[in-house]
Amino acid sequence: MTGLVTDWIEFSAVDGPGNRFVVFLQGCNFDCLACHNPYTINACNDCGICVEACPSGALGMVGGRVIWDENACGSTDRCIQICPYDATPKARALEVADLLDRIRPAAPFLSGVTVSGGEATQQAGFVRALFTAIKSDPGLARLTCFVDTNGAADPSVWAELDPVLDGAMVDLKCLDDALHRRLTGEGNAAVLASIEDLARRGKLYEVRLLMVAGVNDADDLLAATGDWLAAVDPTMRVKVIGFRAHGARPSAIPLAEPDAAQRAHYASVLAARGAFDLIVV
Repeated sequence: MTGLVTDWIEFSAVDGPGNRFVVFLQGCNFDCLACHNPYTINACNDCGICVEACPSGALGMVGGRVIWDENACGSTDRCIQICPYDATPKARALEVADLLDRIRPAAPFLSGVTVSGGEATQQAGFVRALFTAIKSDPGLARLTCFVDTNGAADPSVWAELDPVLDGAMVDLKCLDDALHRRLTGEGNAAVLASIEDLARRGKLYEVRLLMVAGVNDADDLLAATGDWLAAVDPTMRVKVIGFRAHGARPSAIPLAEPDAAQRAHYASVLAARGAFDLIVV
């Protein structure tokens, strides 16, 4: 099976438990104001705007398609910076076997594999095929298989992934639906349903709360979020992530970073609502 892959990282300590190989898939069903990887949102539409802008001549047009020469690429990311469609010409169609060939050399030093994006569940069939292959490979079977997800997936996706999924890290941008739409362009009903579904399946590793100062960090909203999460599982792992402006795309709505004191306050509000395993970053 083939997937549209943006990139991969051989070693990461921030994408799940332990040291992990991370695969980034192209395509996302959200359009988040605070997105740090906006070039993963859409597939390249072969407009060609990036071709002339490429300083290393690594891009060309062949048969109406933008072609990327990885060996000629100078990694300036000028193509990503100039793209007006939140895409990249460097995403490539890879077979499961192609990724396994990249995972195997790093496997002795890994605890698992995480599929991120973009949005991993947009290519659920590919994710299942990859995880199935990992668990069927004697040299890789010990690796845990995680997804990093916005949670906006149909219940059938979690049913499809369940047999080969060890854990999911779910981003909850905001409990308030109207504010969630303002931040992501979509409502949060599917996200909340996914958190409940994954918790019932025993596959919810953590819920991640991205806090933007002055936008989604009001005490009453955070307390309500804590109450809702506690009703799902009062001991769940909750990661409070302060928004960082570095690397984020420009936003029409001013996005401010919470300082250390604010992040600690968020944790204290949540701690009063449940016996959460809280991590603050």
